[in-house]
Amino acid sequence: MKLKSAILPAGILISFLINIESVIFSQSYPQFGAEKKVTITGITHDAMEPFISADEQTLYFNSLNSGGNTNLYYATRVDDTTFTYQGLVGNTFDPAPSHLDGVPSLDMNDRFFWVSLRDYPTIYENLLNSDLSGTSVNNIKHTYGDFNVYLPGWLIMDAAISYDGDFLYYVNAYFNSCAFGMPCDASIGVAQKVNDTTFNKLSNTDGIFSNINDADYIVYAPQLSIDGKEMYYTRILDGTVNSELCVSVRETATDTFSLPQVIYSNNGFVPEAITVTNDKSKIYYHQKNSTGVFEIYMRYRTGTLNAEEKNSDFLIFPNPATNKIYLSGNFLSNDFSYSVIDLQGQIFLTGKNDSEIEISDLVPGVYCIRIESGFGLALERFLKF
Repeated sequence: MKLKSAILPAGILISFLINIESVIFSQSYPQFGAEKKVTITGITHDAMEPFISADEQTLYFNSLNSGGNTNLYYATRVDDTTFTYQGLVGNTFDPAPSHLDGVPSLDMNDRFFWVSLRDYPTIYENLLNSDLSGTSVNNIKHTYGDFNVYLPGWLIMDAAISYDGDFLYYVNAYFNSCAFGMPCDASIGVAQKVNDTTFNKLSNTDGIFSNINDADYIVYAPQLSIDGKEMYYTRILDGTVNSELCVSVRETATDTFSLPQVIYSNNGFVPEAITVTNDKSKIYYHQKNSTGVFEIYMRYRTGTLNAEEKNSDFLIFPNPATNKIYLSGNFLSNDFSYSVIDLQGQIFLTGKNDSEIEISDLVPGVYCIRIESGFGLALERFLKF
């Protein structure tokens, strides 16, 4: 749907709307096929937070992340859905009571990163890095930089190094006895390498993640595709334990990431922590099985789908509008939820299964409706007078 120039105020707004069309509608979201369980032969404990190596021959992961006795392990590839358990990643074990070592990632130079509670809070930098040689790490160091928050209760909850080693994608999380043991707040950011042990936050971090970081969600577990254009992550609706595997995309490796596409949700079974292969053909993640044990699962990529293609049966009228807008189309035939957002991704209204939406309280301007239904995700613009 395009707004008619005759009813738009001034040529500047017309030009602005034309220019944003590619930002909102030209990006293609990856699509994935059916879930497949990954068998790790010989394992006797939970497997969480997977990371697949660049050659896909090694799967790194941690054991149950429940506040104690969490260790880093690895398994070697038999095929895409079968790995052989090998044991601990050498030299990562922490003998301290209630220790936690997890969330592994690895760059092309064999720099191995993971989060750890060793030395915390004596040392606030709880993200460690090291040299990986064979099956063991050496020269373990803390990771410094202004992306760390030097206040009680704040941790680097998750982090992932880019394949080239130049950028660190991190999660600042605040823990203070919030519901379900979840952080009270969590958001994703990016820091650039200064040297092997120091990364400093990019000045435009907030803008890059403006469509991902959402006050209504706990956002965590970032993993970037090798081309820098696809950001995979997990989010949980605040106050719940209902997680969603998401992806946001961008046209170039320096753009702002798009609004999220939900890849998969499964209430009660906590799917989390996608890792993507370097050719982007497969994703791996963890999830509870029917007995409550966390296991690894995978999906094959089946293609991409452009957001514009998905909303051909989703209409807003009237457009422009003053007090109310109405939604119609086959896209809404299943249960759906909606968000009214501005062009910076700020959320103003949310709801479910409402085809009539009151917008009289919105400040005049350009907004988007973001719809999620059984058919997927769709976006459409409207002008509020």
